[in-house]
Amino acid sequence: MDTAERALLADAVRKTLVSGADLADLGWPAMLVEEPDTVVPLLFRLLGETGTHAPVLNDVLLHAAGRPLGGTPPLPYSGGVRLEWVRDGSAYDSPLDPGLPLRRTEADDPALPLAAGRRALGWWLLGTGHAMLALARRHVLDRHQFGRPLASFQALRHRLAETYVALEGAEATLTAATDDTGAVLAKAAAGRAALTAARHCQQALGGIGFTAEHDLHRHVRRALVLDGLLGSSRELTRAAGVLLLREARTPRLVDL
Repeated sequence: MDTAERALLADAVRKTLVSGADLADLGWPAMLVEEPDTVVPLLFRLLGETGTHAPVLNDVLLHAAGRPLGGTPPLPYSGGVRLEWVRDGSAYDSPLDPGLPLRRTEADDPALPLAAGRRALGWWLLGTGHAMLALARRHVLDRHQFGRPLASFQALRHRLAETYVALEGAEATLTAATDDTGAVLAKAAAGRAALTAARHCQQALGGIGFTAEHDLHRHVRRALVLDGLLGSSRELTRAAGVLLLREARTPRLVDL
């Protein structure tokens, strides 16, 4: 898929997500099977940027396991909790982010390969982080204080620059992730970057960022929930450290 085709696909996916239409009508199942390395980063990043959601994480995990699409596998969550992503419109209970159709389950599936899901969630977190950065950037450019735009204040510039660097680093890690260890590190990096974005962008937006009328709080809640799915950034960082200590070597993630 060349650059022009990717741009057309991104535009079609964005319109589908914003309109609330079914991704299956766009050919999502076929694209996942035929072009996973292209469509998964594109779709999940757009889910973050648009603040929408779809039960596509289920499909990514099921496809990685070689199982039929359409099911609801149990999803490990931070703290030993297991959730399922509801597909059928039945009741769910996601108190931190009521917009996500997640509910607790007692089911478990130790054989479910998580690497593909962690990479997908990493791209979703990356898109969410960029959405928060865009909101903060627009605010500091438009608002003035003491006769100067907020963007001229060095403290705010440093916060937004740190956010941008964290997001760029997470994207590089996601792009390089090709195995289980890479997926663990990429999900951890993306989670940390999204939480960094939430912290710094909240400071840049000030009081308005706490209001229900502003979009920031929706992205902050989304980042907190997605960070916990399939292992939080803290848990995955600890797991990567245990792996490195056990193997007494550092795996090569990128050939330079």
